[in-house]
Amino acid sequence: MTQTGVLVLDDSPTLPPRLRQALEEAGTTVQIRSPADVLAAERMPPLDVLLVSAEVPPNIVRAVARRLDDEGRHPEMLAYTETDFGALERHIRGGLDYLVPPFLTSLVRTRLRSCYVRAELGRTLRHIETQADLHRYERELEIGREIQLGFLPDSLPTPDGWGIDVRYRPARTVAGDFYDVFELVNRRRLGLVVADVCDKGVGAALFMALIRSLLRHTAEQSGTQSLMAVDLMAGEDGRTVPVVGATPLLNAVVGTNDYLTRNHLRQGYFATMFFAVLDPLTGSLVYVNGGHNPPVLVRAGGGAPVVLEPTGPAVGVLRDSAFSLGHAHLDPGDVLFIYTDGVTEARAPDRKFFGEERMLDLVCGGARTGADLLQRVDSALNGFVGTAEQSDDITMMTVHRVAS
Repeated sequence: MTQTGVLVLDDSPTLPPRLRQALEEAGTTVQIRSPADVLAAERMPPLDVLLVSAEVPPNIVRAVARRLDDEGRHPEMLAYTETDFGALERHIRGGLDYLVPPFLTSLVRTRLRSCYVRAELGRTLRHIETQADLHRYERELEIGREIQLGFLPDSLPTPDGWGIDVRYRPARTVAGDFYDVFELVNRRRLGLVVADVCDKGVGAALFMALIRSLLRHTAEQSGTQSLMAVDLMAGEDGRTVPVVGATPLLNAVVGTNDYLTRNHLRQGYFATMFFAVLDPLTGSLVYVNGGHNPPVLVRAGGGAPVVLEPTGPAVGVLRDSAFSLGHAHLDPGDVLFIYTDGVTEARAPDRKFFGEERMLDLVCGGARTGADLLQRVDSALNGFVGTAEQSDDITMMTVHRVAS
């Protein structure tokens, strides 16, 4: 069984010496990569076995496995350890095979041969999948797409003097991106959400529906119960400003993060999101940016754009995460551009990225309305991607305060 490809998943660049020796004697090709390297790589080399250090958390292993699945790679997975058998047990309960000391060459060779045979069998079964199965799968995906579209707003509530526009383009039949616009605090405030669930496809779409429902329900209920709640926070100029709507906003984000990390951490899904509450009368905007691409606020009078940086981590990663509130203000003529990473990470046929710099040049190029800005960016994206396959979901939203 020569040339069995083994990818070792470990933050440490070295293997236990006896394990490395056994792998070499078993005739394998071994590469060691950290989880971050695998998730960031453009494309992984061929491999048959994913050998996981027990110290890598199971949810990270699942994220790496999904990353490999996206490329059509389905390696068999084993966990290994020298001393941390408690960590190893968590992986075994998750269905992984395992290797433990003394890492005898004969045992390692036998385990790898078994993994190689299972990998070959899996490839064969996937290859002979019937057209009837494919048709049924495509039909189920189409039903899923229709259901998912039902979670997106049919129309966008738009107060007088404002323009709100959206472009939404999934990379697959179902998507992990989502957006929402809804009224809060007795219709005195407007909730604005753009979010991106990690990964693509069916799993991400299911979590999209869950997270969207949690955010909206919690925000609406908190808003009903705190009509008179007024929070004080520092404005852009350092002065203290009163903010109505901050309570439902923060309750929604914190509550959603708490629910996901208590009940769904094993699935390994999380979401970056920008969730803002707008006061249409004053143009005041309070927001939480949970690890999301920073929205860009373009001033009508020109000058440097205002970038709304993250105020907390992605939602669904860690319990008891701290989320703080940010504040901005839209004057007449200003446009806020919110987007997901499908914009900046769009790829041309030569695999180059669209990039943040190119996007900022377009956003700050003097569009008269939010709709004009979306058309400008969307046209540039289409021209840049050309014949290449869309690599990620794309969502863009503009919030334009119309000049009086």
